[in-house]
Amino acid sequence: MKEQSKIPTSKVQRAAKFVKTGAKVGGNYVKHYAKKAVNPSLSKDELHADNARDIYNSLSELKGSALKVAQMMSMDKNLLPAAYQDKFSMAQYSAPPLSYPLVVKTFQQYFKESPTEIFDSFTKSAVNAASIGQVHQAKKDGKTYAVKIQYPGVANSVKSDLKLVRPFAVRLMNLNERDLDHYMEEVETKLLEETDYQLEVERSMEISEACAHIENLKFPKYYPQYSSDRVITMDWMDGKVLKEFIKSNPDQETRNKVGQAMWDFYDFQIHNLKQVHADPHPGNFIIDNDGNLGVIDFGCVKVIPDQFYEPYFSLIRKDMLSADDELEQRFKELSFIYDDDTEEDKIYFSGVVRELMGLLGRPFHQDVFDFGDDGYFRQIFEMGEVISESKKFRSSEKARGARDGLYINRTYFGLYNILNELKAVVRTTKPEWAERVVA
Repeated sequence: MKEQSKIPTSKVQRAAKFVKTGAKVGGNYVKHYAKKAVNPSLSKDELHADNARDIYNSLSELKGSALKVAQMMSMDKNLLPAAYQDKFSMAQYSAPPLSYPLVVKTFQQYFKESPTEIFDSFTKSAVNAASIGQVHQAKKDGKTYAVKIQYPGVANSVKSDLKLVRPFAVRLMNLNERDLDHYMEEVETKLLEETDYQLEVERSMEISEACAHIENLKFPKYYPQYSSDRVITMDWMDGKVLKEFIKSNPDQETRNKVGQAMWDFYDFQIHNLKQVHADPHPGNFIIDNDGNLGVIDFGCVKVIPDQFYEPYFSLIRKDMLSADDELEQRFKELSFIYDDDTEEDKIYFSGVVRELMGLLGRPFHQDVFDFGDDGYFRQIFEMGEVISESKKFRSSEKARGARDGLYINRTYFGLYNILNELKAVVRTTKPEWAERVVA
């Protein structure tokens, strides 16, 4: 893949790139409607493909928060047409990398030495490039390391990038702008945390130590002495990323083993640690030859407040969905409905959320769940389409859903999607209080 020798880092340069991209997208619409005038039956497939290409090419040059938002959108199959999902998902592990001189410059800034002065060997080309940083392989004293280097200017452009990407997000995802405003502060906070590599190292060491007892789960060791605000050094982990693992056609037993490790990892974090690796996209996991699951990125961690945990996770109780009075109170605590809503709105939003939570909670209502059941996922996607096309959701004067739910919902959607790709059958462990009620 062609390397970049520079990244636009100033607000003016990055804004100019967005303006240029907006003009291209506008031109694509003009071409589409001109063709449609001649052929009224023309679909939007070509338009979506052209826009996805132009937007992704622009964001991949800018990198940082704008590209991260595209990656996040690609994880939810309800949000975008297939052309955008396919293109934006490339941001997970195959974005255009930076050239070696920029890597050397970062090392000299933070370590006063070049990579080859610190390590015995260091790959000049990145072995992996994503939205926030890229990874190189290094060796020292017979040991192999993965060294992640953050792209220049990413940390300083989070706030301005989110303002620039906002119009694209509203148009592509058909969002209620009040919802977007409501959640944007949470997105900004998380993206700023992802650019703080010192914080990532601390969290990586803390969570990996706390989860070390989980069967078939592996973590790299981290090396603070070779890490800084913009560089992270950890053990190199051999294995396949999820896409490669599935292409290798593993047997069902191995699929289940990997899926169980992933379920147990998230179950323990959420219900015991009350903080969770909130970026479950396929590029963050490595599967070794023995079917062990490796977790290699803790940039995005969501700390779960008690005032959110209790009402939200009470909804996984099967009996809660029929407990009308208590359910209404929970929905108010979670900002799905409000005291001053009309009775019509309360009935509508409660009904939609009740149905959605019943779907998402279904794995918890069984001792063993087959995530390879595509019929189940079709129901989820259809429900997502109902919500995205709902006039009531789009025109609501209030945001629907607590801000803390954004990354928790994203975590579960990401987890379920990965387990579905694995076609894994999993023992759905759950907290004791949920076990007692559901049983």
